[in-house]
Amino acid sequence: MKFSLWIAAAFCAVMALPAAAANEPVAGAIVRKETDMTPKASFNPGNMTDIMPSLDEKPKEKEPEIYFTADEMETDEVNSIIKARGNVIVTRGKMELVCDELWYDQKKDIVVAEGNAVLTEADGNVLYTDKITLSEKMKRADVNKVKVIMRDGSRIWADTFVKKTSDNKQMRHASYTACNWCEGKSPLWQIDARKVNYDAEGLNINYNDAVLRIKNIPVMYTPFLSHPAPEVKRRSGLLMTSLGSNSYTGQYIQPTYFWNISDHTDLILSPYFTTDRGIVLGGQYRQYFYNGEIKAEGTYLEDDGKDYNDIDYKTFNRPKRRGNLFLDARYELNDYWVANLDWNYVSDVFYLKDMDLPLRDEPWLTSKLSFERFEGRDYATIEGYYYKLTSYSLKASNSAEYENRIHSLPTVVPYMEYEHISDSNDYGAYFKTNISTASVYRENDEESQRLTMINSWELPYTSDYGEQYKFVASLKSDLYYVNDYMYRENSEYDGTVGRVFPQLGVEWRLPFVRATDTSRQILEPVVVAVLAPENDNDIEKIPNADSADVEFDDTNILSLDRYAGYDRNDDGSRISYGLNWSSYGNILGRTSAFIAQSYQFSNNSSFMRAVNEDGDDDRFSDYVGRIYASPNKYLDLNYRYRLDKDSLELEYSELGAKVGADIFNVYTSYIYMQPNQNSYYRAQERKELYISLRSKLTKDWSIMVYDRIDLTDNGGSLEHGGQLLYEDECLKLAFEAKKYNYDDPTLDDDYEFGFTFFFKTLGGMESI
Repeated sequence: MKFSLWIAAAFCAVMALPAAAANEPVAGAIVRKETDMTPKASFNPGNMTDIMPSLDEKPKEKEPEIYFTADEMETDEVNSIIKARGNVIVTRGKMELVCDELWYDQKKDIVVAEGNAVLTEADGNVLYTDKITLSEKMKRADVNKVKVIMRDGSRIWADTFVKKTSDNKQMRHASYTACNWCEGKSPLWQIDARKVNYDAEGLNINYNDAVLRIKNIPVMYTPFLSHPAPEVKRRSGLLMTSLGSNSYTGQYIQPTYFWNISDHTDLILSPYFTTDRGIVLGGQYRQYFYNGEIKAEGTYLEDDGKDYNDIDYKTFNRPKRRGNLFLDARYELNDYWVANLDWNYVSDVFYLKDMDLPLRDEPWLTSKLSFERFEGRDYATIEGYYYKLTSYSLKASNSAEYENRIHSLPTVVPYMEYEHISDSNDYGAYFKTNISTASVYRENDEESQRLTMINSWELPYTSDYGEQYKFVASLKSDLYYVNDYMYRENSEYDGTVGRVFPQLGVEWRLPFVRATDTSRQILEPVVVAVLAPENDNDIEKIPNADSADVEFDDTNILSLDRYAGYDRNDDGSRISYGLNWSSYGNILGRTSAFIAQSYQFSNNSSFMRAVNEDGDDDRFSDYVGRIYASPNKYLDLNYRYRLDKDSLELEYSELGAKVGADIFNVYTSYIYMQPNQNSYYRAQERKELYISLRSKLTKDWSIMVYDRIDLTDNGGSLEHGGQLLYEDECLKLAFEAKKYNYDDPTLDDDYEFGFTFFFKTLGGMESI
């Protein structure tokens, strides 16, 4: 368990306390008593080495001068005493000491500040006491009944504080808290210790008989505790321990050890000790360079195949040796080139879900190596991609299709792209050049190499009437080499293919603005016309590696090219038209809506054939649009849709909305997609609803429950649960329960419970 610098953190103020002392007594002081005092006297000690020296003395460095003011000041040459009274202020650098009275006994070598003494340290910590005594050439400090407010708002108080000549420090009967509390009442939590020692040489802080109290009730005791001092930024040691359970590992405890290899390299060891799977190794490695960084994390276990509900676990391909590795690295090679590596590996399709690890819900993992160049208006990249299928739902429901997808996953090495945008001329026109090449390989022996160049010219223009135009002319040239490409069964193609594809486009907008005293509305019709030849894309000769996932929605209906990649051309001439409307309140609130449709001059568009599941060759597209509404702080809604052009039935619907105030609010999201067997994923019908209810019961207590539901036939709850949360300025407590309705019958789907408690500045513990 990690204890952040609790009691010791308060020493940031008191460790430098003797910075207000003198190293040597004044030699040959003049006996003088101020009888006719001015309202404010000031004194610079001159040949006094220092009245308030730093604890960390550095003789070779020049000590900062101190300045001293008071309402009254006098010197007694006979007794060698200097006294100051009334609003005494001693400043040394950024440190300030304020008190009612201060006297310095040169013979006994004692400096005493008393009466509402307040020491403000350079780092912002503030110490309050009635009396501070400095002695032994100002290297020893004694303080009684001290209180400290740290710069982060936390507090510490102790009966005694002693700083010794060895620079070691000791506090007795000390208490620490990060909570606010009223005088005479106990804070929500505090740490009490009989003795606290600061080891200046080893930079350690040691505690004896430490007790954690909640509402003054002791809940935990430890006879001894030690951790690094605040000056230590990095040191090897134990961190916070996690507890948890899930249906695969059972209950587990996860201790964490931090190994500080160097100032820029560390290793975190975090194994799982589980009840059902033995020991699961886990860890994280980090290293930082001047020009980059590397981070790697992963886990490993050996699965003996036991406790799978009497179902043969081999059916689900759980190997004996299982694990994952996520590697992320970045390095700046020079002022222009940057190298990036993102490598994600997992042993089998179920592992991330079993272990409840990041990326567990991703259908596949993508690994990527890239070299990018940035210079002015030029951009270049060289990349490589590797994919691993991790869709556990597909594996459990259709293993044959899963195997087919594995063999068709591509490996792309290399992928290269270069883009240049010229300076604009006097009319605002500019040229854009894009060159791209990709080599794609698959396990089924299909491979292809592509070289593409797109040259385009663009001219934005605004007329005197406020009309906004954008003229675009482009020419795309492709050259392919294809091997073992099978578009149809028993129909294989090998060879070289070339194609040229020109496009002309114009975009027109005319915003109308209506302003009132309280709001402003904008109505903007939009028209986009595209002129392009009909082209069958040579689909029997050119494989589709980067444009298989086709979407037609509000984000691309006005685009010149609606495909995501290069392998398919958005052929045929068309015109798209839409209407944008938005309203803005002068104080708060915004509402906007957009709707658009497209008309294809040809009924042979490859893009529309890929979009229309029913094979409809009507030249009018469906309606697509979006609505955003946030008229006040009680409503935030975002809705996207696609409507059938004839029946106006929903083809696609996506909703996210939050309604209500903090005292009670509802968040809901809904997604509906019709089945589309034309897509690469052969998408099935999807109807999914997520709803959560949240209520702030009091200032500190809140509760939340949620449910994620599959609304299709034979659907049901996919996941549900809730959380009870307490959170104030110094403490966080969370209790949660959830249940996954897992696709895999080899695992239980019982409720999983978790808790988290976190003390500000101390750390805490959590279960996952």
